[in-house]
Amino acid sequence: MIPVLIMQKVLLMGLMKLTNKLTHLFIALLFILSGCATERVIRFNSDISPILKNKCQKCHLPPDGEGYVETGLNMESYDTLMDGDIYGNVIIPGDSKRSVLNKLVEGRAGEAMRMPHGDAKKLTAKEIEYFKLWVDQGALNN
Repeated sequence: MIPVLIMQKVLLMGLMKLTNKLTHLFIALLFILSGCATERVIRFNSDISPILKNKCQKCHLPPDGEGYVETGLNMESYDTLMDGDIYGNVIIPGDSKRSVLNKLVEGRAGEAMRMPHGDAKKLTAKEIEYFKLWVDQGALNN
């Protein structure tokens, strides 16, 4: 009877050590994986500017772009974009939920207001996500 109790105790202690090692391994794995899930930094010059050139500047460049004429929104450069339009700022750095530009490209202002209009090539889901991340990351001139 005593050898069985000793064997049970030895097995229980071994199991507890194994559980501790597995717990530590699991915690270490969580730390490693959490580092892999970091958000990509979106840069104006390499990520946002090409989208503006390909999908927005047809209408939002002075002096004759229809969007520029109607709203005063000039998308020629970072500085002119950040100047906004005749109604005010179109970007609120750090807040894509309230930024007019994000509302328009995402279609949150209604399909009739979704940018770009008409026959222009629509933004892809990836491009829309880039605008969202860029604004949420502070809409930096980087």
